[in-house]
Amino acid sequence: MATANRAVHRPTPDPTVYFGGSDRAPRFLRNLLEQRIDAVPEGGSILWATYYFRDEALAEALVRAHRRGVRLTLCIEGKPRTGSANEAVIRRLKSAIGDRLRVVHHPIPLHLHGKIYGFSHPRPVALLGSFNPSGNDPEDSAIIARIGDQDRGDNLLVEIADPVVVTSLFDWVRSLHRSPLALQWRMRAQPNDISGATCQLFLFPRPGGDVLTERLEALPERSTVRIAASHIRDRSVAKVLDKLAHRNVHVEVITGGAGRRSPRSMERELSEAGVSVRRLGDCAGAPMHCKFILAQSGGERWSAFGSYNLTKTSRWLNYETLLLSRDREVWAELDLHWKELAAACAAT
Repeated sequence: MATANRAVHRPTPDPTVYFGGSDRAPRFLRNLLEQRIDAVPEGGSILWATYYFRDEALAEALVRAHRRGVRLTLCIEGKPRTGSANEAVIRRLKSAIGDRLRVVHHPIPLHLHGKIYGFSHPRPVALLGSFNPSGNDPEDSAIIARIGDQDRGDNLLVEIADPVVVTSLFDWVRSLHRSPLALQWRMRAQPNDISGATCQLFLFPRPGGDVLTERLEALPERSTVRIAASHIRDRSVAKVLDKLAHRNVHVEVITGGAGRRSPRSMERELSEAGVSVRRLGDCAGAPMHCKFILAQSGGERWSAFGSYNLTKTSRWLNYETLLLSRDREVWAELDLHWKELAAACAAT
């Protein structure tokens, strides 16, 4: 796999793709977030919603921003799968910024799983994707053994500057932050789907059908679908991929090591249907945590990325983001990264 940290920088409000991984600079994505925090001046705004947040140095960067007059709107999952993981950061932020932090709790098993990092300056942008600031220094080896070292794991963040999409993401974070009870907010605030210049944003939970499988099912014969998915447990997705393979659509999947996130039974089911499934094992505890899809039919191409896992909890319960993009540069960056993942699978 390549060793450079790639980023496509363009003057127009187009997405910019950033990758993290064991072959990239250590802590590249968390350092990117800290740089963005430090670039917001007095009077600006930072709006975050995230699942794991263990990085105490990054929390201190947010505290510094608050003290220089940046308006913070932070939402953090109160009870992630590793329940105590966020406690130190939550205590620090509560003591320093008070009600600018919203800890999201639920009486039923669902989670704030979306990863949205929004900044008003130097221009309004939102980064979304698969990265949680879940590392710390010094590190807790017991927690890392459970969740993996995501600072070095394979992740991506995509910086969105489309004003319609960015405004909608900012509004969504603000709405969640001011709700007195997350479950009540969830029941009444069904977000609309948001269309930007070259993309469409879906916020979960949402009413109606499964937008991703509907888009996949619409692909004609002789299309290709490539999926990088850290989690793949949803049998409805497996059935759609089965149908596509039987309709002469070429389907490939790269996932992480076998286990809860991507069980062997799902791999067998997909393989028996004619879907190519490869696994990228953890590299020194750094998990494959990417979530993106590349679809191509003739000259038409689209990609999908966000926090959304191929699981029932993402489809029906969690707060998630999924962005479908027609941007050719984003597609090319994800295509190149897919080839890197495939080469890494072949080398293991």
